[in-house]
This record gives sequence, structure tokens and C-alpha cells, in this order.
Amino acid sequence: MTVDIRVIRAGQMYRYYLRETVVGDGRRPARTPLRAAQEQAGVPVGRWMGRGLAALGLAPGEEVTEAQLRNLFGERGRHPYADRIETDRLAAGNSPKKAFKAGALGRRVAVTGVDFVFRPQPTIYLLWAFGDEETRLVIEAAHERAIERVLEWIENEVAVIRYGKNGVYRVRPPGGLVAARFRHYEARSGRPLLHDHLLLSVKGQRLDGKWGSVHTLALHENTVAASALYNEIVAAEVCEALGLATEPRTVTPGRRPVMEIAGVPHELIRWTSRRSDQIAACLAELEHEYVTAVDDDGELKFLPVVSERARARMNQIAARKTRPSKQKTQPLAQLRAWWKASAILTSGVAVDVITSLLEHARAAAAVIRARVAAVVDVALAAVDVTATVFVMNDGGRFHRRHLLAEARRHLALVLRGRRRDPGLEEAIVAAAISTHCLDISEPTTTIGLLSDYRLYTARWSLSDFPARRPPAPAPGPDRQPPADPGEPPTRRPPGQDAAEWEIPRIPLQYDRAVLAGAVVRQKLPTTTTATAVRGRTYDIVAHQQAAMPEQLLAPEPADPEHNNQKPKAGRGEAIDMTALRALRESRTDVEALDLTADRLRHLQEAAAKMVNDARARADRHTTQTDADVVRPVRPDDQQAHRPQQPGPHRGREAGH
Repeated sequence: MTVDIRVIRAGQMYRYYLRETVVGDGRRPARTPLRAAQEQAGVPVGRWMGRGLAALGLAPGEEVTEAQLRNLFGERGRHPYADRIETDRLAAGNSPKKAFKAGALGRRVAVTGVDFVFRPQPTIYLLWAFGDEETRLVIEAAHERAIERVLEWIENEVAVIRYGKNGVYRVRPPGGLVAARFRHYEARSGRPLLHDHLLLSVKGQRLDGKWGSVHTLALHENTVAASALYNEIVAAEVCEALGLATEPRTVTPGRRPVMEIAGVPHELIRWTSRRSDQIAACLAELEHEYVTAVDDDGELKFLPVVSERARARMNQIAARKTRPSKQKTQPLAQLRAWWKASAILTSGVAVDVITSLLEHARAAAAVIRARVAAVVDVALAAVDVTATVFVMNDGGRFHRRHLLAEARRHLALVLRGRRRDPGLEEAIVAAAISTHCLDISEPTTTIGLLSDYRLYTARWSLSDFPARRPPAPAPGPDRQPPADPGEPPTRRPPGQDAAEWEIPRIPLQYDRAVLAGAVVRQKLPTTTTATAVRGRTYDIVAHQQAAMPEQLLAPEPADPEHNNQKPKAGRGEAIDMTALRALRESRTDVEALDLTADRLRHLQEAAAKMVNDARARADRHTTQTDADVVRPVRPDDQQAHRPQQPGPHRGREAGH
């Protein structure tokens, strides 16, 4: 995700933000005024944002002062001008208690706000770092507009103020919210990283004019959807303004591809990922310790494979262990000169590519825009979104916010950096819920009756899709963990050290989600839904193929006489090049949809084979002796392997 969230508490945490975050992550000298410290650090001053500013006597874009920050975030939620209000009340003859209460915004709170961190994709801030001044300003403006749109969506659709006994009543803040935005230019490694900290106050007005506190759990729950919206908007704004296009790139095999600006070499992204390399090296050591850890009796403490949940926790530990100390901040002009020189010397990318990066990106965009049309079919998108969310969430239970986040990701994949009509993702979600989802909510509280907390599942069965494999038996002292979690441990080759074992992991779910979507779409043409939508066989695979990276597309035949020659069959997972050639000629994803039947049959056969293999491994697993079976381990690590118990709030805990 490119949007992170962290709560702000009055006290030590607030002092950390006031000491470092507001001055570009540098170290603010003691007794230095905020404005002077920001000028020394070379970062712009903070700016106020949000529709709630009018109620506090502030204006959008107004400079954030230290006194305002202290009152709103450090004094447990007081008015930004609380000092002046209290002074005026005392002068009018009010008691100190009444004067203090006049400067408060409702009840005092411990959690005074949340910190949203917005950062664009690496290819965007690389163009920002290496481009000319005009390019830098365009990207920064797009970055700011995307933040404004996300904040507006949070105000209108996400933020709620709870009141009444046990917070039974919930209302949107009609006047909006208040936030302070601070711009940063670099990462802890010294590499370029354009990002903004948005300190969002939890204080908001209710309909009766009283001040209440925004429910922070709702903000946490919708962070993924906010990240998808920000990514989509900032990419569209940058691409439309600079004539660029996006392409999907796989960062981690088996995980969801990310949309990056086409034409920017991947080696430059690697040049910016020094921290990622350090975290990956530390993570490998932690994983080895995890699968080999034993208790006092010599039994394994954890599973012999690394689940996604365990790996996420170890990734957080690795990030903390490898976190470097903050460097002294420098002016942006100096940083940009250093970044370009460092990239030329150490990235391995040609000098002319770095110095003319925008032109290379525009050339790649011209090829993409000439070949891929911006065709969004709401019915097809609803199928793809539902299938992905259904598989990616354990147990197949999800909420509306999961569909919304996936719909925004789908639009970013299909549109390739083009702007879209407002509300298109809402139409996809509505189609998915009405056509492919089943409401299984059993609310026991008033909150469970709200549309945002209705619990859904797909109208399909998980048995139709490739199943997860069972955990493997524990390895003995002379056996290494299995490469496949469904296989028994294999004997370790002589002379091989335990540290050389390849750490097995639970298969990632995104591959299963893509395959599940293909299986569902293969069955869909036989239903009445397909007839109602188009009246012909269709498949969204062609839509996705049109959005694939250019290096996966085969070149045109050199001999025009052989244009109609069918390509030779290669590996089983080869792409249907006949359909792709038709797509390139027609420049649309509609005319060649009927040419993907062979591709769909292959996917169905692959899905059936995966299910059969999983069942065979499960049968072999049950025949293992009691001595080879894993003894019970910690419940949180077993959670990824055993069926989840149904419940009305399971969807909240399931990530996707």
C-alpha cells in the first residue's frame, strides 16, 4: 500500500511529531521556532486542509503554527486558538474553569488524531526527482490533488462520530474534518521519496453543533480503499498532464502486480530500494529462526512453513531492526543534484536514459495508448472483483469496503493512467453485490445493520477453486523442511547445512484469486447473466491481456504472408498470441473476446489439476504416523491453516 496510518496520542508521541515529523523527519534543534526549523531543513511549512476549518476560524492552505498544533494534537483536542479564547473569556470576567472549557472541543481525548502518510509509486517520484522543474511541479500538484480527493472521500463516506450509550449512534461529521499536511522529500536511506504526512484530527462537529470524536477504527478499516483511490488518482493526474501511461509490474512473485509508469527502467526502482534489500536480508534470517526454533523438549515451537500472517509480523520486526537513524535534511535542489549523480554512478542505467527519463516514458506511453483502449465493462469488472475478493479473504467472507478497494485496483489496471468518470467504482461494487454476492449478515448490534458492515460472500463455492494445501509434518533432526508444504519432509543431503534449507511458505492467495476468476468466468456464459449483459461469450482475460507489460507481447511476424499462421504451442501457460494480435489490430478488447476459448479451457484444466493434487497430498498427509505429525502450536500461527469459524465480524480481520 502507498497510504499508511498511525494513531497520534497526546504526550510523548505528539512531541515526537513536533520534534521531527513537522521538520522533514530531521532533528529539530532545541528552542528553535517551528518556521525557522523548517527553513533550515529546506522543507515547506505545513498547510491546513479539510472542510472543517471554517468552524475553527481557519482557511484551507493557511500555514500551520506550533501553537495550533499543540492545542489540537498535544492538549487532548482543544481549539487551535484555545489560548486566545481563554484569554478573552478571562478578560470578560469568566472563571478560569469556564474559560478553559470554552477553548475545548468537547471531551478531552487521549488519541488526538491519526497520521496518514501518502507516497506515490516509485516510478512517479523518480520522474519527480530526475525531471526538470516543470515536471516536478506537475507531479507535486497531482500528488496534492490526490490527497485532497482522498480526504474528501474520508469526510463524506468513511468518518463517523459515535455518541450515545456504547456509541450506538453514528453520524458523519456534516462540517467535515480538519487536517494538517507536511511535505517530506527523502527516505531514511537518503534516496528520493516524495511523501506527505496528513495529521488528521479526530475532532468533528455533530448535527447538533456539539463536538465529538471520529471513530478511528473506521479509518483503519478503510485504509486499503484509501490507498487504492490515491494510487489511481495520482497516476491518472500525472499521466494526463505529462502524456504518460501505466503498466502492471510484478514486484514479488505470486503477489498482486503494481501499476507503474511505463518506460522507467526497473533498475532505477532497485536503486531506490536500499531499505527493502536490508529488510529482505534480515527477514530471511528471521524466517530461518522461525522454522528451526524448538522448545525445551526439542519440539518445534512454530509451523515448519511460514504463513502469510507470520511473515507479515516478521517483516515488521525486520523493518524495526534495520531502521537507520535519521540524517540531517538538505534543501531540495541539493538533494535532486545528488540523486541524479548517484543514479548515474551506481544504478547501472545509461546516462542518456536518466537525463531524458520523461521522454523515454512518453515514448512507451505512445505505444500503449495506441494499442490499448480504455474500455470498462461494469459487468465484467464485477465478476473479476468479486472473484478476487472472495478468494483473497479467508473463508470467503468480506465487506463492501473490500469490494470497493478491489474495484479501484481493477480500474487502475484497465485504464492504464487515464481519467475515469466519477462513481464508476461504485457502479462496479453495486453490480458485484446485486449479481454475484450473497448477504450473510447476522447483526447482533445496531452497527451490524449499517451497509458498511454488512457481511457478504460470493454465490459460488470454495470447493470450485484450488484449495490450500495442508501443513506438512515436522522435520526430524536429519530432515529438511519440504519444498512443498503438502509433501512429507525429505532427507537432508549429506554435507548440507541447516541454514541452506529453502524456507517453504504457504502459497500466496493472489495466484489462486486470478485462477478462480477465470474458472468463474468460464461458467458464467452458460447463465442468464451473460445473456442479459451481451448475449455472447465473453471473458475479462482479454481485457487483462491488453493491459499486460509490453515485454510479454510477441512481435508482429516479419513476413506479412504468415500473418494468419497460428503460433506454435509452447509451454502450457503460454499466452494466446492470436487473440493478442487481434487486439493490437482492433485496438479494443471486445472484438477478440471469442478467441480466448482455448485459454479458458487450459485454465479450467489447471484448476482441476490443482484441486486433485491438493486432495492427493491431503490423503498422504492423513496416513502419516503420529510421530511425524506436527503437535499443536500457537493458535495465531495455526489460523492460516484451519477453517475459520463463521461470524459477523470476520470480514474486518481478513486482509486482501
